[in-house]
Amino acid sequence: MRAIFSLLCFILCATALQAQERRGSHCIALAGAAPGLQYLHQASWQAPVAKDSVHIRYIAHASFLIRTEGGLNIVTDFTGFTGSAPLIPDVVTMNHAHETHWTAHPDPAIPHVLQGWGPPGAGIDHFLDLGEMLIRNVSTDIRNMFGGVEVRGNSIFVFEAAGLCIGHLGHLHHVPTPEQFAALGRLDVVMAAVDGGITLPLEQMLEVLGRLRSSVIIPMHWFSDYSLERFLARIGPEFDVVDDGASELTVSLRSLPGRPTIHVLRPKFLLEDE
Repeated sequence: MRAIFSLLCFILCATALQAQERRGSHCIALAGAAPGLQYLHQASWQAPVAKDSVHIRYIAHASFLIRTEGGLNIVTDFTGFTGSAPLIPDVVTMNHAHETHWTAHPDPAIPHVLQGWGPPGAGIDHFLDLGEMLIRNVSTDIRNMFGGVEVRGNSIFVFEAAGLCIGHLGHLHHVPTPEQFAALGRLDVVMAAVDGGITLPLEQMLEVLGRLRSSVIIPMHWFSDYSLERFLARIGPEFDVVDDGASELTVSLRSLPGRPTIHVLRPKFLLEDE
């Protein structure tokens, strides 16, 4: 009987450990042509995330909620406000090019606040392993308010979970160097600013997206339908476009499209009664 009890304990412990482990990603692997299936849309951002999947909700401007199967909540370019829902994220990331990408007063209850900048010129390096998700960054330069360059003042944050690599380009102001592209690795999903001027000029952003060849590209940082449509008109025939009015999607390795796809999400704050 004692042997059976010990065996059951071992099985339960092993199962719990497996549930918390992160499925290995292929960030540094060469881009592959995964067969495209379909996206799964959730009725609510609070609904459980499907197995081996990541749920992405466009909140506003450059802020996204990224949720994992195990219940981690990450908010990108956190401004201190996500809507009426009383959400305390597990992790927030920030960039300080403009006030719409960071807050000086994040809720002290947030366990991990990751700034995308460090001391002037030094930048900052993050490698946060949460078990189910690994969060790291690649520093890039930004223009400062006086027209100069702030070296390593922006961070491209990469979120590895469910075997996926999800990248948020932040307030990108230049085409990454070969070394920076190498550090990013293969991004399955990327959030890219497409305003065409305040961040990266449109031609250069198209160059970046062509180089990344991510399976899913989510436009962000567009201030009107005009700027969004201008981007979509210039993206080229090698990219498919999905614009169904949704604010969120669930993506997995199984659902990655076979060719690069622009997936337009409509920003929507998080609502308590949603």
